Amino acid sequence: MRTLLIGIDSGTQSTKAVVVDATSGKVLGSASEGYDLLPDLPAGHKEQDPAIWVDATAKSIRGALKSAKAKSGEVVAIGVSGQQHGFVPLDAKGQVIRPAKLWCDTSTAEECAEITAALGGQRAAIKAIGNAVLPGFTAGKILWLKKHEPRNYERLATVLLPHDYLNWWLTGNRFMEFGDASGTALVDVRRRRWCEAAINAIDPELMGKLPTLSASDEPAGQLSTQTATDLGLAPGVLVSAGGGDNMMGAIGTGNTRAGVITASFGTSGTIYACTEKPVIDPNGEIAAFCDSTNRWLPLLCTMNVTVATEMVRRDFKLDHAAFEKTAAKAPAGSDGLLLLPYLEGERTPNVPDGTGVFFGARPKTFTAQHFARASMEGVTLGMNYGLRRLAALGVKATQVRATGGGAKSKLWRQIMADVFNAEVVTLKVAEGAAYGAALQALWCWRRSRGEKIRIEELTDTFVTLNTAETTAPRKENLEAYEQLQSIQDELSRTLRPAFAAHRKIVG
Repeated sequence: MRTLLIGIDSGTQSTKAVVVDATSGKVLGSASEGYDLLPDLPAGHKEQDPAIWVDATAKSIRGALKSAKAKSGEVVAIGVSGQQHGFVPLDAKGQVIRPAKLWCDTSTAEECAEITAALGGQRAAIKAIGNAVLPGFTAGKILWLKKHEPRNYERLATVLLPHDYLNWWLTGNRFMEFGDASGTALVDVRRRRWCEAAINAIDPELMGKLPTLSASDEPAGQLSTQTATDLGLAPGVLVSAGGGDNMMGAIGTGNTRAGVITASFGTSGTIYACTEKPVIDPNGEIAAFCDSTNRWLPLLCTMNVTVATEMVRRDFKLDHAAFEKTAAKAPAGSDGLLLLPYLEGERTPNVPDGTGVFFGARPKTFTAQHFARASMEGVTLGMNYGLRRLAALGVKATQVRATGGGAKSKLWRQIMADVFNAEVVTLKVAEGAAYGAALQALWCWRRSRGEKIRIEELTDTFVTLNTAETTAPRKENLEAYEQLQSIQDELSRTLRPAFAAHRKIVG
């Protein structure tokens, strides 16, 4: 009988499940289910009903098991990766009180400013928790509920994050591990414990509504009898701690040692590394997260990556192959057409009121090929802003491991290599977060059986590069991108007052 693992990646647009052989690390089956955000919300509000995550997870697990031709007794462990920062409020009966506000919700800027002021300003906040209190994080969402929906807040009994909610559905346990919890802006990341000052800035009684923080190799529990029956699995299957999508993506890409950088090009963009000590940015631009291997994960996040390229692709009525072919017709630098890609506001740099700007439009550049390439280049330059900030804090890349939809594009990988001025590689298993969740589940399961195994032993064995897609920077393109980087940075700084004024007009 085989020994199998299930890895789940519950994201903003879809949930994917993979079935992995615990001996070979091979993905034997997979399935996914898509869904949307709640429609017709005010500008800046991004929400989902957690019930759709449960439904999509159940369908994906069943589909992946069928694809792998798996028997129920073969599955020994499940790991869950989830979108970070979302706020899932539960009442005393464990019922969801209202839709979850997501990582990309920027409606809580005032609440974040209020929490920051209560902590004594941004420098004091960074001293207390290791991070600035940003609109993407969970803390502002909790205060938003208290201020804007006081009746719902009165019902609040438990605060969970999206992956915690799926763990709760799987096991019936309230559980929160270091990595995902560090993205709430309520955790002192240096000491891996709840920060009373940040919690009291919202509500002194909030502490009792937060789960106890747990280590990343500690199980969240075992699969409950009811959920096991619903999924066609045996009760008692171990459910690992799981973690945020970036933490699981780090494991799934083998980013478990210093020197490796992972760059995820999905709806949003993230760049992160594994460190043995916390990396605190005094400017608050780099998130000082814990990872999900009991170490740390300095991370930058940009909110607009394939958001931008998909907008241009749809408007020019191109499929994905035609979009890349069209973009390739424009030269590196797009003849000076530059996108400032703040379509959904921005997190790194922190520009919550930002909008998208195409700069350098003129007759020569007002073409599909220029707009297509400029959208790819603009979001990559936006991510490079943070990569350079990481380097300034001492976290330097020897290699960039690219994941997400953008990494599938040969042209985009070349743009990444040229903008980052670094070798870019991809992985044979593309589902980084889901695969990482499965590997963490294996790590947790083997440790629960008494083995003193380190997570890097597993990633060294199972995570392999797709060497055919390794991309080196082209020297002839480096200067053009350095110049465009400088222009994009200057535009970002000078337009911020205009962004704020514009937000007051459009609401």
